[in-house]
Amino acid sequence: MSYFRDKFRAIFNVQDTPHRIALAFAFGVFMGISPFLGLHYIGGIFLAWLFRLNRLVAVIGISVNNPWTIVPISSFSVWTGAKLLDINQVLPDVDWGSITFMTVIEWLKSLLTEPNKFIDLAITLLPLIKAFLVGSLVICTLSAIVSYFMINILANRYRKIRDAA
Repeated sequence: MSYFRDKFRAIFNVQDTPHRIALAFAFGVFMGISPFLGLHYIGGIFLAWLFRLNRLVAVIGISVNNPWTIVPISSFSVWTGAKLLDINQVLPDVDWGSITFMTVIEWLKSLLTEPNKFIDLAITLLPLIKAFLVGSLVICTLSAIVSYFMINILANRYRKIRDAA
């Protein structure tokens, strides 16, 4: 818990207005939860640079989605997207009993040698992909809005307490 407290102190000690600190954090949260996998840090730092916001605060916001939280956040995003798109089944039925290490290797080889296999896989996973994209965009937008107001309120309170001392 002290780790998170230290990160928040670092955010609140930035020499900027509470509005700009909250905005940088919100942009970071937006990019961290966005469906643009692999581009979270690049996108968040770019947005902070573009709007001349604190990049460190944006990186802390991006880090909301990390190795410990990516599975629950992504799962919630898929669930949200499936509900919004009225998709009842995002994954195909799988006969888990017939899967072995060798069948997986053979299937992966067939993906590389038969171009249609990859297209078939993409078509099979299309409901999952659509649900993930829609859900992630909704969740990252809502999370960014909520985090903006939370950080703005906390930064203002922190400033008042620090200035009073």
